[in-house]
Amino acid sequence: MNKKIFITGALVVIVAIVFACLPKSDSNPPNVNKQKGAVADAAKAEKGIQFMEESWTKALAAAKKQNKMIFLDAYTSWCGPCKMLKRNTFPDPAAGEFFNTNFINVAIDMEKGEGPAVAEKFSVNAYPTLIFADSDGNLITYTKGYIDAKQLLEFGKFGLSKRK
Repeated sequence: MNKKIFITGALVVIVAIVFACLPKSDSNPPNVNKQKGAVADAAKAEKGIQFMEESWTKALAAAKKQNKMIFLDAYTSWCGPCKMLKRNTFPDPAAGEFFNTNFINVAIDMEKGEGPAVAEKFSVNAYPTLIFADSDGNLITYTKGYIDAKQLLEFGKFGLSKRK
């Protein structure tokens, strides 16, 4: 009798372990609202500021060709306020219209590629740092830290007013 109870108990424990180790399958249908949200986010991002990624050299060339100033988002991958700018501020349609019209926009990770050299050039020591530079790469003005879309527009207008 004790042998039967022991074997039964051992089988129950083994079956429980096997089921606990199996990967979970998602039997729920995809959430349509999440998909709609993703489409809305993508559409909002398209109306926001359009950035060149990771190329200071290309931004300088484009700025000279188009006779525009450069707006530089100096960020790092680990920076929380940088992620908030990308999620909340840069997708704003009004900011997108203003910045896409008036500037060459470039976002550079200050720890990769050309980033360390750009960070040294502008003495970047905090993230995010938002910089306006002329087409020769000379600093015009900058701000540090998170700002919302309204503040970004004000900062953009200020930057344009400092153009030589």
